Amino acid sequence: MTRQPLVDLAAQYRELRDELLPEIERIMAAGAFIGGEALTRFESAFAALCGVPHAVGVANGTDALHLALRALGIGPGDEVITVPNTFVATVEAIAQAGARAVLVDVRPDTLLLDAGALEAARTPRTRAVIPVHLYGRLVEMEPIERWCTRHAVALLEDAAQAHGARSRGRRAGAFGDAAAFSFYPAKNLGAAGEAGAVVTRRADVAARVTRLRDHGQSERYHHALVGFNSRLDALQAAVLSVKLKRLDGWNARRRALAAIYRERLAKVDAVELVPPPVDAESHVYHLFVIRTPERDRLRAALTARGIDTGLHYPVPAHLQRACRDLGYAEGAFPVSEAACRTVLSLPIYPQMTEDAVHRVCDAIEACA
Repeated sequence: MTRQPLVDLAAQYRELRDELLPEIERIMAAGAFIGGEALTRFESAFAALCGVPHAVGVANGTDALHLALRALGIGPGDEVITVPNTFVATVEAIAQAGARAVLVDVRPDTLLLDAGALEAARTPRTRAVIPVHLYGRLVEMEPIERWCTRHAVALLEDAAQAHGARSRGRRAGAFGDAAAFSFYPAKNLGAAGEAGAVVTRRADVAARVTRLRDHGQSERYHHALVGFNSRLDALQAAVLSVKLKRLDGWNARRRALAAIYRERLAKVDAVELVPPPVDAESHVYHLFVIRTPERDRLRAALTARGIDTGLHYPVPAHLQRACRDLGYAEGAFPVSEAACRTVLSLPIYPQMTEDAVHRVCDAIEACA
């Protein structure tokens, strides 16, 4: 039985091998592993893709959120509004900055943050909002932007799953005061290990993140503030530069595969699809998710047929043991909690064939 992986990074490497290896050899031969031309080249190219003047490479996506919050002046005593149905790093970064996460439930149609939920969560301590672009789909940002401007609240996009997504001429990363990206290997734009970046329109935020990522240095061995060790290394930057040139094409391929899934699975009564956005390019299908009350049974049946699936995410942030101090009980966010019980991620990646998508759909039809 041929296994169908959720993501096939080996297939991606085979596509890129002839271009990747000379870039890696160049870095190795020069011995220039930290900073340097490879890093600045990637930062400039990624900022240009996002449509902002600044990108600062950091060690991973969690650090991107954490350092962006600190650069925006968020700290002890402050509150940051975000959602429960996200990877724990979103809430974790808020805690690392010394602030408190205030959670709001998501829209039942998109499973994304709803601007209409913000006002009830606002207090005199609210200093920032983190919308999470989940599954590759952009949050409807314009009303959130207006709300944040009206209340003088910082807006930080969690864009870890939305590389290259765009809406009304703007890319993920260009909506808020700053945005945090993860380049974890399985992302739409993935490194060969851990990596991340903060992108921003604000020169002051970029300068502060640049300092924070490198032990707070203003110049060599002169530390203007207490910082962190969170540099994006040159090897990862070189890998990302090679992949960045293919990102839009890869995202278009993901949309084409998602269209097949949608056409086939719309006919399966036991499966519910998240409605597609009106603006097709606002979704880059980092994940293709379905919802079903029989999620665990269906997942086991697909596994038995050699089809890998994923859970994004099975436990909402407020029910994680590490987040008990936030004070939320089970039932506080019914939409998010229902999503965590019913959402299943199906295989999708640019090198996947149409036949492979049909094989997954055939298995779902047989098992659902």
